[in-house]
Order: sequence, then structure tokens, then C-alpha cells
Amino acid sequence: CMNYMLPVSYAWGNFSVLAVGIWAIVQRDSLDAITMFLTGLLLTVLTDIIHISIFYPARDFLSDAKRFSIGMAIFSLLLKPVSCYLVYRMYRERGGQ
Repeated sequence: CMNYMLPVSYAWGNFSVLAVGIWAIVQRDSLDAITMFLTGLLLTVLTDIIHISIFYPARDFLSDAKRFSIGMAIFSLLLKPVSCYLVYRMYRERGGQ
């Protein structure tokens, strides 16, 4: 649903963090995997804010598909702090300081 509004770097950044997240869940004893996942989530919060603010379309060119696409991107951005908190709790459970 990205509707080619956001650049390819938005998709690559989020999908690569998703892949690291899957690796962190599968490797239950790895502290490095969960650290990389938490760092990636924090980094994508910053890059998502930059992508959305730069590539937000003008009001005249906002179709329903673009409105839905940007809404889902903003919703994803709003859920990332919750995800960061849950991943941080996993980090603490695995022995992080």
C-alpha cells in the first residue's frame, strides 16, 4: 500500500529491520541480534519521520489511495515506540544492562 509515494529507501529500511527482528526472535540466546533490532527500530523512527515529512503530497494531489498509504505509514510510525519498549524488555530479559 505504499502507492509509490514514499521512496524505495523507506521500504528497504523497514523490511531490513523486519528481517533483523525475525532473526532476533529466532535466536533466543543472542544479545547481539536483539541489540541490532532495537537500534534498527530506533533508527527507522527517525528516518520514517524524515521520509513522511519530505514526501507528503500536496493537498490537491491527495487521492484516496495516497491518503490510505500515508495513513498506514503514520500508523506504523506511531506503533514503533511501543515496539521499541517491548524489544527493550526482551533485551533486559536476555541479560542486557
